[in-house]
Amino acid sequence: MPLVDIPGSKSLTARALFLAAAADGVTTLRRPLRSDDTEGFAEGLVRLGYRVGRTPDAWQVDGRPQGPAVREADVYCRDGATTARFLPTLVAAGHGTYRFDASPQMRRRPLLPLTRALRDLGVDLRHEEAEGHHPLTVEAAGVEGGDVTLDAGQSSQYLTALLLLGPLTRTGLRVTVTDLVSAPYVEITLAMMRAFGVEVGREGDTYVVPPGGYRATTYAIEPDASTASYFFAAAAVTPGAEVTVPGLGEGALQGDLGFVDVLRRMGAQVTVGADRTTVRGTGELRGLTVNMRDVSDTMPTLAAIAPYASGPVRIEDVANTRVKECDRLEACASNLRRLGVDVATGPDWIEIRPGAAPEGAKITTYGDHRIVMSFAVTGLRTPGISFDDPGCVRKTFPGFHEAFAELRKDIVG
Repeated sequence: MPLVDIPGSKSLTARALFLAAAADGVTTLRRPLRSDDTEGFAEGLVRLGYRVGRTPDAWQVDGRPQGPAVREADVYCRDGATTARFLPTLVAAGHGTYRFDASPQMRRRPLLPLTRALRDLGVDLRHEEAEGHHPLTVEAAGVEGGDVTLDAGQSSQYLTALLLLGPLTRTGLRVTVTDLVSAPYVEITLAMMRAFGVEVGREGDTYVVPPGGYRATTYAIEPDASTASYFFAAAAVTPGAEVTVPGLGEGALQGDLGFVDVLRRMGAQVTVGADRTTVRGTGELRGLTVNMRDVSDTMPTLAAIAPYASGPVRIEDVANTRVKECDRLEACASNLRRLGVDVATGPDWIEIRPGAAPEGAKITTYGDHRIVMSFAVTGLRTPGISFDDPGCVRKTFPGFHEAFAELRKDIVG
């Protein structure tokens, strides 16, 4: 039975870096994810004057509750959405002039609901080119706090950024949300803030964040549940195969572990233990209709195995996947069609209708790590699948292809 060692969670690592930078004291992060996104976040902190000590298994961050150590900085956020959204929010609580830019891919991704909310809180923030997109400059002078309304219908990261900022404001924050996707990611944020000494209240759609700052701590990063989805899906599409991921179990923070419930509904055998999860392929993969609003990062994983189901697979309420690293909904549809699969799409849904066995083809990745990792699973059942940019997995899992090749040997032979 293969035990798969999944790297640390990208979502947890990014939040932990923000919290560690903002906390009073030195924080140690155990088993953080080392990837292009998280290295970019850590490098951004260094550019802002924070001390970040990195060893292979732990990172140490000297917190600065008062904000960046430098009064001027130019930060390049690479492809990282958390870097591009969290760091401008972090510096707002400090004092100085801070400019942020990002890759062409990240420049295309939206930011406006967050920057509007920051401006409503009195932050002097200027978009240099397209309104609501990078590059941008923050003239930081601390944040008083108060009430703010936020539309988080495109990304829960907007809400997370404001919640993380709350304890650094002078009077605290009350954030009222009018729409929210990927709600489990907000629960991750609240749990991690608790670990750093802050309890967030809730009054209906309003989050109440007290002032007073964060306490440094030692924090262990759990394996990335979104990354684990590819290995769980590999077991589900391979009769008799079994995959166990240690470190993800009943107490896991990440909502994307809920993807295994989708696999269970399709016919896979799933066991969630205290500290591990096992998926076993039974030879049965049923079609289904599923709302993936709360686990939308795993939508491509399901789309990639849908051609092997016994009936149509319809994925609903995933409009926000259109504004990720690429338009993931269309990317999945066009690549599945390239394999000869019948697919229909709408504004927020995709339906995959299994028929004849898919045929091998070159997958267009659109520079999106999740497209590569998802269709690598398709490749377990369909020979001849290749990628135009296999290396873009470095964003979250630089060793993915090696790890997946090992798994293939174990479960396919």
